Amino acid sequence: MKTQVAVVIVSYNSAEVIEGLLASIPAAMGDLDASVVVVDNGSSDNSVEVVEAFGGCKVVRGQNVGYAAGINAGVAALPEAQTILILNPDVRLHPGSVERMFSTLMSSGAGVVAPRVLNSDGSLFRSLRREPTLLRATGLGFTKQALLDEYISDPEAYEHRQVVEWALGAALLVRTEVHDQLSGWDASYFLYSEETDFSLRAADHGWPTIYEPAAVATHIGGASGQSERTQTMQIINRVRLYARRHRAFPAACYFALVVLSEASRIARGNRESRTVLRALLMPSRRPQQLNCSGSFIPR
Repeated sequence: MKTQVAVVIVSYNSAEVIEGLLASIPAAMGDLDASVVVVDNGSSDNSVEVVEAFGGCKVVRGQNVGYAAGINAGVAALPEAQTILILNPDVRLHPGSVERMFSTLMSSGAGVVAPRVLNSDGSLFRSLRREPTLLRATGLGFTKQALLDEYISDPEAYEHRQVVEWALGAALLVRTEVHDQLSGWDASYFLYSEETDFSLRAADHGWPTIYEPAAVATHIGGASGQSERTQTMQIINRVRLYARRHRAFPAACYFALVVLSEASRIARGNRESRTVLRALLMPSRRPQQLNCSGSFIPR
């Protein structure tokens, strides 16, 4: 008989936060049976030692091959299960949360279920997103208008179960059938946009993402740090995602709008956008892990 939940945690220098996540898993499962793997992506701290001392899970050691590749490695390392729970190490699962997500997934036609996510102070984290479009690449998201903003910002939208286009990848329950149908997560993104890509591809195959507010997780956030390099990856991967899903002309328009948006951010004093803009316009300046320096519009 298959395990109900395969828990996959991808860790990178997470020694300070991962024990709290592991401690929260049993109560979150309720009556579900689960197996847990921690995939360590070449941490330079003592993350592996912390996990091994805690016990109760399998550890896969590897190089830093990216978040999606880590997920795929974790799935391959565990016995087959009905569902796969993807977790960031800086998440804390609330009691019964996974049991609620599992129930929603099994009773619906969803391929992915996302929980309500809270900040460490208990406030709502706006974790729901809309699909990238040309209008949403204009940098006018501050207007909070749905046509212009990828973020779902209205607190009322977080009060009821609904189909969403994608959600933050810090905590997602995925139907194993969907993971297999999509041949896993796209490792070429390395970091950022992989959850967007997965949910959109799942929807392409008739498997929507459902938001379940009765399941709750707290996301401490920023445990692995943020830098100009990771911000560059985030923006480059947005362009790649759009370009892969659209024809050449709209992809070129999206790229141009992102360039203009980053230029406007520089004009408003955002220094990090200088690095992003250079990487957009100079393929040789793009992070090597993305392997997308061979074309002007990154793909």
